[in-house]
Parts: sequence; C-alpha cells; structure tokens
Amino acid sequence: MNFSLDFSSLAPYWPVFLRGAWLTLKMTTVAVIVGVSIGVIIAFAKSSKNVLVARACGAYIEAVRNTPFLVQIFLLYFGLASLGVHMPTFAAAVLAMIINIAAYAAEIIRAGIDSVPRGQIEAAECLGLSTWRIRWHVMLQPAIERVYPALTSQFLLMMQASAMASQISAEELTAIANTVQSDTFRSLETYIVVAALYLVLSVLVKLLAYGFGEYIFKRRRTIRRAALLARRSPKSMLPHLPMASAAGALTPVSHAPFIHGVSKPRDVVEGSAS
Repeated sequence: MNFSLDFSSLAPYWPVFLRGAWLTLKMTTVAVIVGVSIGVIIAFAKSSKNVLVARACGAYIEAVRNTPFLVQIFLLYFGLASLGVHMPTFAAAVLAMIINIAAYAAEIIRAGIDSVPRGQIEAAECLGLSTWRIRWHVMLQPAIERVYPALTSQFLLMMQASAMASQISAEELTAIANTVQSDTFRSLETYIVVAALYLVLSVLVKLLAYGFGEYIFKRRRTIRRAALLARRSPKSMLPHLPMASAAGALTPVSHAPFIHGVSKPRDVVEGSAS
C-alpha cells in the first residue's frame, strides 16, 4: 500500500478553513460571555433562601450536566422546529452552547462562592455595605479568582464541543472539514489541518484568558511583585559576601553589664564610677 501525505490539494481551501475557524471562535466567545453572565445569576439563585428558586436552578444544572451536548443541540434545532419555531443554525448552536456553559459555570462559581470565609461576609455586613457591594466585592471577585483556572478549562472544552454543531450544518471548523474532505478525498490531510487549527485556537484562548486574568486580578500582580522584591532583598545577598564581612555581620554584641535596666558598655560604666 503506497500512501503519502499531500497537502497541495488543500491549498485552495485555506480561506474556507480560516472562515470556519473564525466562526468557531466567534461562537465560543458569544457563548462564554453570555453563559458566564447567566451562570453568575444562577450561582447566587441556587443559594437563595427561596426554596423554589433554589430547586429550579438545581434541576436546570442537573438536567444540562447529565445529558449529552449533541442531544441538547438536536432538541433546540429539531425539537423547536417541530413546534413551529425555526432558528438559523448559528443561533441554535450558540443558544445550545450558552445553555450548556451556563450550567457548568454556575456550579463552578457556586463552589468558589462557598469557599469565601463566612467571617469575611459578616465583617462586610458590619461595615454597612449594601447587599450588591457585598456580593460583588466580597463574594464574587474572590470566588472568580479562585476558580478562574477551572473556568478557563471549561471555555476550552466548550470550544472543542462546538464541533458537534456540524451535525446541524453550522458552518464551523468541523463542518468545513467534512465539506473539504468530500471534495478532495484527502481525509487524513484535511483532519490534520483541522486538528492543527483547533490547537492554535486553544493556545489563543489560553493566552487571552491568561492576559484577561492578569488584568482583572490585580492581587496576583501585587503578590508576584512582593515576591520579586523579597528575592532581591539584602538578606538574599548575604551568602555571597566575603567570609570576614559575613562573620562580622553575624558576630553578636559583646556582653555589657545591665545597670538599671539599660545595657551600657563596660568602659562607660567604669568611667562613671571613677
């Protein structure tokens, strides 16, 4: 069996691949922004004192997390169409992604909120802060900072799961690959290119998430700057000093008699006695 990789037949399709990658990135961006915003509301609502609201949010989270994402897309696209509600493929795919990521983000953020010490919240209440200021400054911001790596991983998983939108003919990257390989009959080369594009998109999302985290979490920069200054302090330079100066720096003060609670040198005491 003679087989060799040949990417030359895919050269005319590069604009098509880039268009599919751009659509995938756009779908993920819209889903992440809207989904996380809804997830924050659901996270607080699940901890609400209203039992019905808390149970409804819990039921929504369990329903989404325990059903396949592909089935959710089919329910929105084909199920609503059978009821007379017809949506474009892009809108159906993005809506399914929003519903999915909102449930996962809500549970992640709720775990971060539960990790905030109760005493910190009570201290804010004693200071007379309003409920919204307590939830934003005291609860939500520290919670997001703690669970930010988990949220970033969820963003990447959502971008990769967007490939299932090809099942409803949404023209994202995987759907473009299916079209190209059916035209060129170069399946291996086509999916190698698609895998490389997904890898580039994943690295891009990681870099964007890291930069965004460094911008909004100022405490990280402060801690890192303090650690850098501590490494550059004179104490760290002490082992590099000559032996004589280091020994002199570590030599204790000679013993002097203790008179009336004040330690004075011996010659000063003797001079005052004479």
